[in-house]
Amino acid sequence: MSTSDGNREEAVLADPEITGRILLLRGQRVMLDRDLAELYGMLPFRLREQVKRNVERFPRSFMFQLTAKELREMVSQFAIPSHTYTGGSVPYAFTEHGVLMLANVLRSERAVQMSIRIIELFVRMREMVFTHQDILHKLERIEAKVATHDEDIGTLFDHIREMLSPAPEQPRQRTGYKQDKR
Repeated sequence: MSTSDGNREEAVLADPEITGRILLLRGQRVMLDRDLAELYGMLPFRLREQVKRNVERFPRSFMFQLTAKELREMVSQFAIPSHTYTGGSVPYAFTEHGVLMLANVLRSERAVQMSIRIIELFVRMREMVFTHQDILHKLERIEAKVATHDEDIGTLFDHIREMLSPAPEQPRQRTGYKQDKR
C-alpha cells in the first residue's frame, strides 16, 4: 500500500496479524516489546532503551516485565516459539495504555499510526467482550446445568452397577413340607 506521498511503500499488517500478537497475561491483554518493535519498524533493544529513558511514563498498569516462569509457560504453550524469540532478554509486556504511551515516547510517524491501529483493535476486542457478555452468561448457565447433569448421570450409573453386580450368596431356606423334629 502506498502512502500519501506515493514515494515509499509501507507494509500494513492485516488485523488478524496484529490481534495474533495480543496475549492474555496476568488477566490483561498485552503485547510483547519485541512484537511492538517489529510493528513500529525498530529493533527491540531500541524500544526498551526508549522505555528505560522514560520509565516514569510507564507505571505497572501500563507495562510489566515477565517473570522467568511466565516466559517458560509462554514457550511451552507456543504463545512464542522459543526463548530466542525474545532476543535473549526477559520481555516487557505493554497494556493498551502502555501501547498508547509508547507512541508518545517514540514519536515516529509509523509508531503513532501503528499505535492507533493497535488501540483500535484493543477497543474492538473489549467491545466484542461486552456485546457478547450475554452469550457468556448463557454459556455459564449451561455449564452449571451440565455439571449437575454429570452428577445425576454418575449417580444413575452407580445404581445400575449395583443392580448388575451379583448379590453375595446367602444360605437359602428350604421351601416345602417341613417335618417337626421331636
